[in-house]
This record gives sequence, C-alpha cells and structure tokens, in this order.
Amino acid sequence: MAEPQGEFSGLLRELRRRARLTQQEVADAAGLSLRTVSDLERGVAASPQRGTVRLLADALRLIGPERAQFETAARGRPLEVVSQAAAAAAMRSLPRDVASFTGRQRELDQLAAAAMAAGGVVGIHAIGGMAGVGKTAFAVHAAHQLAGRFPGGQIFLHLHGHTPGQSPVDPADALASLLLAIGVPPAQVPPGLEERAALWRDQVADKPLLLVLDDAAGSEQARPLLPGEGGSLVLVTSRRHLSALDDATAISLDTLPPDEAAALLVRLAGRLGLSQSDPGVREITGLCGHLPLAIGMLARQLRHHPAWTAAGRAAELAAARDRLGLMETENLSVAAAFDLSYATLTPDQQRLFRRLGLHPGADIDRYAAAALDGTSLPAARRGLEALYDQHLLTEPAQGRYQPHDLIREHARTLAGRIDTDEDRDAATGRLLDYYQHTAAVANDHVVRRTRPGPAAAADDAGPTAVPALTDQDQALAWARAERASLLACLDHAAATGQHARVIALTAGITGLLQYDGPWADAIARHTAAVQAARYVGDQLGQANALIDLGRVLRHTGAHQAAVQTYEQALGMYRDFGDRLGQANALTYLGEVLQNTGVYQAAAQAQEQALAIYRDLGDRLGQANALFRLGEARFFASDFPAVAQAQEQALAIYRDLGDRLGQANARTRLGEVLQSTGDYPAAERAYERALGIYRDLGNRLGQANVLTRLGSVLQDTGDYPAAAQAHEQALAIYRDLGDRIGQAAALTRLGSTLRLAGNYPAAAQSLEEALGIFRDLGDRGGEAVALNEQGALHRVSGEQALAEECHRRSLELSREIDSPWDEAHALAGLGRCALAAGQALQAEPLLRQALEIFQRIGAAEAPDLLAEVNALTGPEPA
Repeated sequence: MAEPQGEFSGLLRELRRRARLTQQEVADAAGLSLRTVSDLERGVAASPQRGTVRLLADALRLIGPERAQFETAARGRPLEVVSQAAAAAAMRSLPRDVASFTGRQRELDQLAAAAMAAGGVVGIHAIGGMAGVGKTAFAVHAAHQLAGRFPGGQIFLHLHGHTPGQSPVDPADALASLLLAIGVPPAQVPPGLEERAALWRDQVADKPLLLVLDDAAGSEQARPLLPGEGGSLVLVTSRRHLSALDDATAISLDTLPPDEAAALLVRLAGRLGLSQSDPGVREITGLCGHLPLAIGMLARQLRHHPAWTAAGRAAELAAARDRLGLMETENLSVAAAFDLSYATLTPDQQRLFRRLGLHPGADIDRYAAAALDGTSLPAARRGLEALYDQHLLTEPAQGRYQPHDLIREHARTLAGRIDTDEDRDAATGRLLDYYQHTAAVANDHVVRRTRPGPAAAADDAGPTAVPALTDQDQALAWARAERASLLACLDHAAATGQHARVIALTAGITGLLQYDGPWADAIARHTAAVQAARYVGDQLGQANALIDLGRVLRHTGAHQAAVQTYEQALGMYRDFGDRLGQANALTYLGEVLQNTGVYQAAAQAQEQALAIYRDLGDRLGQANALFRLGEARFFASDFPAVAQAQEQALAIYRDLGDRLGQANARTRLGEVLQSTGDYPAAERAYERALGIYRDLGNRLGQANVLTRLGSVLQDTGDYPAAAQAHEQALAIYRDLGDRIGQAAALTRLGSTLRLAGNYPAAAQSLEEALGIFRDLGDRGGEAVALNEQGALHRVSGEQALAEECHRRSLELSREIDSPWDEAHALAGLGRCALAAGQALQAEPLLRQALEIFQRIGAAEAPDLLAEVNALTGPEPA
C-alpha cells in the first residue's frame, strides 16, 4: 500500500499535468518557490503547510469536491479513503440554508410545481437578477425544500462568474469536480471537455440529482454541465440573462415587495419592539431600493449597534450624498458587488453605464442613450441590450430601460471618479439638446397651432437620431412615454440655472400638460417659464409662455387671471409686431371670454383672429378660430351660424388630417343637432367624436363628449346610461383637476338624477356644481345650474326655493345675454306658478319662454308649446 504522502505527491503531479502547467508556472501562480513545488511532487516535503496547500489549490484552480480531496490528501489520509469520503460529502454539498430567508413564495411554488411535473426530463431553471437581489440564497433555500425529491444527491458547485481575483471556472474543470463528486476515481477522469461531459451524462443518467450551479458567467459555461436525462433538476444562478441555455425556464428575481423587505430588515436586525410598520423601517428599506443585500447590511448595523435607532439610520441614509458608502459591513459592500458586474463590461459598455448615471430621469430609450453617449443608434441599442443582459438594467416597457436606484447612484459615482467635468457636461448637454429638439417637434403636432418663434438656423440639424413623429398620435405617445424624463430634465435645467432651456423645454411639454395635467403642476411650470424669460429678457419667449399659462388657468376656472394673462401677451405681441402671436392670443382670449358669458366680445375676438389667420395663410389657425367662433355663437343660440362655422372648421381639419380637430368639431355639431331636437343624429356625432378621442388617448376630449352624450341619452329617456356617462366624465375631470368640467358634469348628472327620481343625490350634485361655478365666477354655468336646482325644488314641493332659483338664473342669463338660459328660467317660473295654482300668472311666463325657444330654434319649443296649449287651448293656425 502506497504511503499517504506519496499519494499526495502523485496527486499534485497528476493535477499539474492535467492543467498543462510546468512546475515553474505553478510556483509563480501560487507565489511559491520552484523548489517547494518540486519537493512536494517528489515527496521530499513530509507535511505541507495548510496555507501552502491552499495556494497550490488556487493555482491549479481546484473547486468543489476536487479541492476538498486535494486538501484532505495533503493531511496524510489515504487517497482511496479520501475519494470515498469526498464523494460521499459532495453528494450532499448544499450550503447551509438561511433561517432569515423571506418572501419569494411565488417563485418557490413555481419551482416546486416544476419538480413535481418533471418526470424523466431534466428540468433547467435559470435564476437571474441584479447583484444583491438574493439569487444564491433563493437557489439554496429552494434546493433544501426540494432535496427530498432527489435521492440521487444534491450538489452545489460555485462557478465563480463574479468572484474577486478569480476567473470563471473552466467547464472542463467544473466537470472534473462533478465527476469526482459522484465517485469517479481521479485516474478515470478523461482529459477533454467533450469526454468529461459524456462521462458525466452517462454516470448520472439514472440518478435524479438536484444540481445547483451558482454564479454562472454565461450559458457556455453552464451548458456542458447539464445532465442528459434521469429526472434531475438544475438551478443555475447568474447575473446574466441565460437566453442561450436551451429549454431553460427563466426565473427573474426582482427586488422585494415593500412588506417583505420590511419583514427581512426586522428579522435580521433582531431587535425587540422593532416592527414592519415602524416608519424608520419603511424608510430604510425604501432607501435601500428593497434590495436584499443592502437591507441585510443595514439590518446587521442595527443589530451590532444597540444605540442606533431605525429612524436615526434612515435620516442618515436620506441625507447622505453617498448612500452606497453607508451600505457596508466588514469586508462586504453593495458597491463592491456592483463593481464585479461593472468589471465584466467592455470599455464602451462601461462608458455607457457611467453616462446613464448622469440621466436626470428614471428610464431611457435608445434615442436618448445615443444622444447621451454620443454614439449611433445601433451602437446605443447594442449597449443597452448588453447592460440589460448583465441585469444592470431592467426593461419595464418595450424599448425602455431603467437601472435600479442604487445602480444609478453607483454609475453616477463612477462617472464622477473616472470622467472629466467636461465629458460629463458634454454628455448631459447632448441629452438635453435631444429632449429639447424632439419635444418641440412633438409639441407642434400635439398643440395644433403654429407657435411664434425665430426660424431654425440652416446649420441647426438637431440630434443625429430622433424618433419618427409624423402625426399627433405618434407625438403624443412619445411625449407620454418620456413624460418623467422630460420633467426631470426640466427640473435639472432649472436647478442649474439654464434659463433658456427652461423656456424651451417647458414650451415643448405644453400639449402634454394640457391634455394629461395635473393642471396645478402645469401652472407652476408655465409660471417658472414666464419668470425665466423675463429674467433673460426674452420677450417672445415670455409672450409665448404667457399664452401657455393662460390656457391652463382657463382650464382650472381662473377666468379673470386667464383674461389678464392673455391681454398681457396680446399687448407684447402687438408691441413687437408679431401678427401670428396676436391671432393666437385673440383666439384664446375669446375662448375665456365665452366662459365668462361675454359672448359678443368672445365672437368679436374670434373674428379678429380668423381675419389674421386668413391673411397669414395659416389654415390650422383658421380652423381653430372657426371652431371657437362656432362655440361663441352656440351660447348665443345662433344655431345656423354655429353649424356653418363648425362645418367649415371640420372641412379644414379633414384636409389637414387633424383628427383631434375633427372630433372637436363633431362634438359641437352634435350639440347643434341635440339643441334642434335631432337626437339620433346628435348621438351618432357624439359617438364618432368619442371614438376619436379614445384612439388619441385624449382624456379631456373624452370627458367633454361624455357629458354631452349623457345629456342626449337623458333627452331620450335612458336615465341609467345618461348617469353612467356623466359619472365617467366627472371622474376624468377630477383626475385632471378641471373644475369647470366637474361643475358641468355635476349639473348634468343632477338633472339626470332628478328625472330618475333620485332627489337627494340630485340635490347633492347640483349644490356642489353651484359652489364651483360661483367660486370660478362662471355666470353662464351658474345660470344653468340654478335652473336645474329650481326644477328640483319644484318637484320636491319647495315652491319658494324653486322661484328664487329661477329668478336668479333669469337675472344672470340677461346679464350675459344667453337667450337659451333666459327661456329656461322663464319656463321654470311659469311652472312654479302653475304648481301654485296661479294659471293667469303662469301663461305669460310660459309664452315668453316659448317665443325665445322658437326664435332660436331650440329643441325645447315643441314640448313647451304643448304645455301652453294644454293650459289655454290650441292657438289658431
């Protein structure tokens, strides 16, 4: 029987030859002398030091059972005994399960179900995720739960895809370790990769194994290690997406949900009285981005520092300029874990990664990445996909990539340490140029008006790569996808004192803010743009920003402020002779005058704007002015003129391919049809307009037409459908912060509820509507709501209150010259008189109302005529 030490010397010699290394190369790699290696191979050194053996194992790149066998043999045990003991241990080599493991139940259930259904097929599950997300802990925990189903053994093999100072394990070396683990004698391990893979598949063909391959560098490293058959389960963890691993089921681990993150912190901190609901716990886990590695480090800090509080540590994290610097314990840190992923990138990928940390927003697409990195669109796409492949980015929506908050901070830190100030400023400048240019292009489609401004310079080509935005649909979709980034860039420009950029970027999101709100935020943004323009003396920019501000003020019901804002802009445009600006200001001024019930002045403003647009040959401006001129005439009950103006506007919108303009014009034409009693045609017009608004994603347009659709449904007696339409509109108006819209929807809802017999709910809706109209100074809206409230009081038997409401509505309607509202008020007073048994007083009031309805061609005329005839008998033909 050979001496144990002699067996070690032979094993060392065999392993060195298998690695194709000379004694000198082994000595250099291990940091030992050539004589030491030579003496050990010849058996001259009787008992090598443990540190020497460890250095030799590292130099020979021994892992798993093979390393354990080598180190055990060095202690003098017979090789046969060593092999048997190592093999037996290797077949049960799972690391210790973590008692504090938290969450991931859905993924665990997925694995358990796969293990049950595997049959004779090898189940392969690729467990991916960013550094620190807990891939190894998950795989080990799942393996312990499933171990009983795999009597052939449970083997854990570390592939060192991201181990400091160590290269990824060669697949051939990994196969040697696996063969030794299942008891193959060292002398029978073949030399080549293919031969070892074949022997491995043969040896485990009838053994249901649970194999955990931890930290794979890629699919190429893991593929040769897979069993061929036998119902085994293989769990492969990696920081890469192993998309090339055939038949593998991907399990992508995200950060923990807030509740599970809080539970993990409490469990690891081990403090009495600390609970998941503690605000400090929630804040810490949020600042850790719910990343298990970071949470674990902060929890251990709390455990080992009894004097620290969760609230105090949370405050320190929130105030820290370098959060990652606080996320470390002993020789572990979150930044170091991220560095290992960064180190695997190519130089170009590393540069892109650093520059992504400079982006003020949360996510990015390939166009913005190309601008930020100063590269072509194909290069930017490849770079983003490479970072995604390494789990350094997620893809929350197709084509949009986002780093975890801590990874973004790490990228920003690296950029500050590696790149010059000039490089960082240039990258950020290119990004802001891209957003400024593209937002302006998109906004031209969205706002549907020509904006006064200097012509672009001939050499101003803009960014090299921009998305194709050829119509309103594409433009609005782009603006909505980029909303967070646009606002973040605007905030960055404001914080760094870039006033010209503040003006331009705010102008570029005008349409987005108008359509999607919230309008309180829009007011703040446009006010800041006005101030920035005033600060730098940009009068044209200031006038344009005032127009944008006035539009949002009108939407929120601040009519007087909107009038003042438009008049200020109009004066500025006149001072420097900008006729297009004057026409725009007049159009919007007429719109808000109409809202305050000054219909004649509103129509005059639109007529002036229309004349200027015609002189300038601005067809879109003409269509918009015609549309608003029709609106002003509608409130004056001049229905033929309304129809003519809207038909002209609709024709121009069709020629221009402006679908939003077509929807707006159809809505107003529907109102004319409804007012003249053609309810089926009105409903068709509203439905067509609603379809366009929905296609465009225009929520304000949807709400506006839903209120009108509800009204025509009410007129045809379908009260449930009418109430539903009004409630849908009301919900949208509330989301947008549109108080005028809310009041209008509440008024119409109150009318529907009254007719349906739900008097308490009707009273509540109408009272709320009146409160809003009065707050806003909207006399026309107040007149309508008062007439509805008067009708409700009358049917409820409250005659005095009903008369009071109709009298106040009559006063308001005459003040604002609204015949339709005046007729309703008169009819309401006549019906109150009838209800009180005063027919003589009722008849003249009803006849006055009838005369007005007949004069303006209102749909109410036939029904009121029937009421009068029932009271006095038919009039002679």
